[in-house]
Amino acid sequence: MLDIIDLNIEFHDHLVPETVVYDFDLHMEQGEIVGLVGESGSGKSMTALAIAGLLSRRDMQKRGQIIFEGKELLTCPRNELRMIQGNQIAMVFQEPMTSLNPVYKVGWQVEESLRIHHPEMSKEERKEKAIKTLQDVELDEAERVYNSYPHQLSGGMRQRVMIAAAMICEPKLLIADEPTTALDVTIQAQIVKLLKRINKEKKTSILFISHDLSLIRQLCQRVVVMQGGYIVESGSVKQIFETPQQEYTKKLIGAIPKCEKKVVTKKANTQEKTADTQDKTVAGKGGAQYGE
Repeated sequence: MLDIIDLNIEFHDHLVPETVVYDFDLHMEQGEIVGLVGESGSGKSMTALAIAGLLSRRDMQKRGQIIFEGKELLTCPRNELRMIQGNQIAMVFQEPMTSLNPVYKVGWQVEESLRIHHPEMSKEERKEKAIKTLQDVELDEAERVYNSYPHQLSGGMRQRVMIAAAMICEPKLLIADEPTTALDVTIQAQIVKLLKRINKEKKTSILFISHDLSLIRQLCQRVVVMQGGYIVESGSVKQIFETPQQEYTKKLIGAIPKCEKKVVTKKANTQEKTADTQDKTVAGKGGAQYGE
């Protein structure tokens, strides 16, 4: 479904050219969830933007191949690329408040891909489809959300709106670029659960980008680890988490917060009970002396 071969991305907007992605290779099957993980500046988002065709064709050089459903995306004409963007490949960005236009209602923005790729649909049909998609991403009162402005929704609701806008044309590939970073842990878990359901029900392939390996472990089947623009390690979730080969991967796994349960030994309990008994005995003797 997706093959990336020897992808290199080099910026030419400075005096000295700067390469941000080196020799990147990736193969994805239909219905697969792949995690792309690494620290900030490792090249994750640049790779995602290249796949989505959102990088400028000026002031930068992209070498290699990105082949989607047999079509080479790096060299195909702009009009052909636009027929794929938002239709067969969709993207969910990190911060929904900056991705959504504050002056347009949610419904108008969710329908945007339908207006571009399905101009034959009537206004009523687009609205019906948009409300159905908002319901599919588990938004209560979908019609109210449809008629709301972005600032009237919570962060979690806005991110669900972004997912709805991405999924309205039922793309074959969904790129999720750190979609849970701005959300609290409870909402993060709900978004991960939603992406799992979308993948299961619609067979949508998902490229999930994050620096949080705990989320990658919950959602993905395979993992690609990036550092400094290079792939340093890749493999199944089980391989990466149980037998990591690279020191960088081990450090990323070691940085996952752990909840440690305090263990109280039997000996400590006995000592506490003995101390309590002694305190009560002393208190009793003191009371008896005052009573005399």
